[in-house]
Amino acid sequence: MKGRILISALTLVLIWSCGEKHTEEINQLSSQKTEIMEKVEKQKIEILLNEYQTSLNTSDAKLAQSLYTKDGIFMPTEAPSGIGSDGILKSYEYVFSQIQLNIKFFIEEIQVEGNLAFGVTSSKGTTLIHATGDTIPEANRELFVFEKIDGEWKIARYMFNKTEPRG
Repeated sequence: MKGRILISALTLVLIWSCGEKHTEEINQLSSQKTEIMEKVEKQKIEILLNEYQTSLNTSDAKLAQSLYTKDGIFMPTEAPSGIGSDGILKSYEYVFSQIQLNIKFFIEEIQVEGNLAFGVTSSKGTTLIHATGDTIPEANRELFVFEKIDGEWKIARYMFNKTEPRG
């Protein structure tokens, strides 16, 4: 009888320890899956930022507009905010009528939480001022809020400010 109890107790200990090890493996796999999914989402946002950079460097207001949510907000320095699709388009058309950018974004941070994310970037390059023909250095820091709509990341809010005084 004592032998049966001892064997039963040992069996329970073995089952318990195997179950605990299995739970650890499941948790580890789940954690790895989460990390991979987060990396994929960050890469999608990086692609969006590259498209946005292209829209700025080519003065393509329609492309810039297409990268925003329908209720997005663009908050440029020294100009009124562009709110909603029509406001965003008008704002970019105004900006591009004044200047031609030649900049590069540097991604400093992207954080994803479900269908929302934020990004902190900086940019450097030059700006051609159409009114004077002068080309001056351009340097900014930017804050983006992104929203994932129907599986696609879009810019929901965007604000920037200068890090170096204008020429």
